[in-house]
Amino acid sequence: MIPEDRLSAVAERFAFLEARMQEPLPAAEIAAVSREWSALRPVVEAAAAWRALGSEIAAAEAMLADPEMRPLAEEELPALRARLEEAERRLRLELLPKDAADARPAMLEIRPGTGGEEAALFAADLARMYQRYAERRGWSWDVIEEQPTDLGGLRELVVRVAGEGVFARLKYESGVHRVQRVPETESGGRIHTSAATVAVLPEAEEVEVAIDPADLRIDTMRSSGAGGQHVNTTDSAVRITHLPTGIVVTSSQKSQHRNRDLAMQVLRARLFEMERARAEGARAADRRAQVGSGDRSERIRTYNVPQGRLTDHRIGLTLYRLGEVLDGDLDEVIDALSAAAQAEALAGLSG
Repeated sequence: MIPEDRLSAVAERFAFLEARMQEPLPAAEIAAVSREWSALRPVVEAAAAWRALGSEIAAAEAMLADPEMRPLAEEELPALRARLEEAERRLRLELLPKDAADARPAMLEIRPGTGGEEAALFAADLARMYQRYAERRGWSWDVIEEQPTDLGGLRELVVRVAGEGVFARLKYESGVHRVQRVPETESGGRIHTSAATVAVLPEAEEVEVAIDPADLRIDTMRSSGAGGQHVNTTDSAVRITHLPTGIVVTSSQKSQHRNRDLAMQVLRARLFEMERARAEGARAADRRAQVGSGDRSERIRTYNVPQGRLTDHRIGLTLYRLGEVLDGDLDEVIDALSAAAQAEALAGLSG
């Protein structure tokens, strides 16, 4: 059953917000009211469509008593009931609790796991895949920390990704990604398996995460790139250590002031995610559990290059278009993961 009391509460709140938007408000309040109004509008629209179909069905069923109108009603009712079923499903989806972080920018972190240099090269492939996906969706891609290897791989990449619905789309990417392929350095043609870890954390507002300056150790150092080559001759890189948790964040861009701001953004995101994990009880108590150890066995997805196959083990999805996915065409995978999450949430709601 659709909870009518919930629909009434949403409708009342929506009407209140619409009235507030007509009043002169401070800029910060206007933004907050507008965000909440936008979040409630799909629920209100879905409820209106569901109710309208219910009224149409009631009218058609009343026509069954009229011998002249009965054939018309019998013809219309099956289609109306099918539409009502779909409208009810859409409304249930809209009524599901929303992740408040879905609309936020995200911190995307990629590191090699098992597999040595081949894992570092795979980490670089994943970074290109996500960067191209970001470009397809019109998102910004702001590198905070990048540690390349001499052969073109990555020891670490931390990026801030901003745009519409970033965390909602990327949050399913957290975990261990495994690749099976023949390395260029393999003369015998043997397939090797290696892994890389991906962590996606929602960006936190400064007011949401209170960080005591006394809990921080801030070090400056020279920025260095692949092979230890200096990017510049000044001590511009910043490393921040959060003493209570032991979290260490580094930013190595050219501006020391900007590095400090970027590193603090990453630190807030990691602390915010730890708090979200504790509050929700659905994730582990720290971010290491989100990506596992990097071992081959702890994987969410396998990229089999010789077969051109991608398999997402969480939902049993297999696609034979690996080249397109690695080129940033991720929507089919993410849409399937999102649909599976919605179906699971709906099953939990009805159960």
